[in-house]
Amino acid sequence: MSAETVTISSLGAKGDGIAHGSDGPVFVPFSLPGETVSIARVKNEGTIMSIASPSPDRVQPPCKHFGPDGVGGICGGCSLQHMAKTAYNAFKRQVLIDALKSKGIEAPVGEIFEAHPHQRRRLVFTARRRGDGLVMGFMQAETHHVVPVEECPIASDGLISRLDAIKIIANACGAEHFRITVTETTTGLDISLDGLRGGLGDQARRAVTNAVIKLKGIARVSANGEIVIEPQKPLLDFAGARVVLPPGGFTQATREAEDHMAALAIAHIGKAKKVADLFSGIGTFALRLARSSAVHAVESDEKAVKSLDFAARNTQGLKPLTVERRDLFRRPLMTSEFKAFDAVVFDPPRAGAEAQCAELAKSQVKKIVAVSCNPLTLARDLAILTAGGYRIDQVTPIDQFLWSPHVEAVATLSKK
Repeated sequence: MSAETVTISSLGAKGDGIAHGSDGPVFVPFSLPGETVSIARVKNEGTIMSIASPSPDRVQPPCKHFGPDGVGGICGGCSLQHMAKTAYNAFKRQVLIDALKSKGIEAPVGEIFEAHPHQRRRLVFTARRRGDGLVMGFMQAETHHVVPVEECPIASDGLISRLDAIKIIANACGAEHFRITVTETTTGLDISLDGLRGGLGDQARRAVTNAVIKLKGIARVSANGEIVIEPQKPLLDFAGARVVLPPGGFTQATREAEDHMAALAIAHIGKAKKVADLFSGIGTFALRLARSSAVHAVESDEKAVKSLDFAARNTQGLKPLTVERRDLFRRPLMTSEFKAFDAVVFDPPRAGAEAQCAELAKSQVKKIVAVSCNPLTLARDLAILTAGGYRIDQVTPIDQFLWSPHVEAVATLSKK
């Protein structure tokens, strides 16, 4: 380890400051462009020891778990709390622009849809038992240390106000080291305990059940995907359609971002008669689109498919909505199958939808909406579609992972 003073020239895609030296770039977390900082350096990574010349964009972090003097490093949940709002928004938008440019794409990129504190409805905690009891919190960056969490400005009030109740349930399961996924639903908290070695024994099951009975506002607790107790079905509302969230199931991190992404998709598709919703999950887009269009939803996860199908059959006022279980990575919809559709929406995992886009690019579908949580794979997929004759009308960056380097995006395309 060596000590030196460097000047930060830019931010990398992960939010780390980058200084350029004679032996190449040095990555310095929690620094900002224009700052002169003293660092302890190991190879090409630096840890801030002091800030000689702070950036005017440096602000006081709102959370005590972020780190002393805004340098970060305590809680691994956030990496950009020290950055002023205007600069932060510009950075996230630029991450998307740079990803598109890396594939030779020049497209209109809109202003970012901002995330705000206390909107996050889903958190994943790590729990570890030690001599003085159970510790529940977030993993400190680059370590195996669990930081106990007493506050969290990104989390909804409905989540953070129930930290004590969540910890009581986690403690009751008796496990040594596991994950806790908590989602705020319209009927209460959905708590999923995962990574439990050997599952949940009879004694632990009784302890968890008794704890939930005594507490209020808990919709369900599951362990390794198996329901332990379910006082109420954990429900999400998609424009009036009530969907049961499967144990450990995926949903968008904030309701506000979800609503905005859906509105962008609906506006672009317009009066399309039949829409394919690919990688549909539990129906985030499909159930909203079915208010005005017939929809065919395709998803590989069996539990998600069942939840979507049940919601569709029990929601009034929808156009026909069919559901198909299909692995679109191994068996994408073929070009010939797209003849039935006027529009397509796809929202794949971080790996993107390369194989599916290769087929879609050869189709005559008029409108496409591409949703992605990974700008790099989105850029690759858009390059495939534009090579097939599609025009990118707009790309909108969506921030629902506040104070992290991650950025979501919605791209709308039309056949030339």
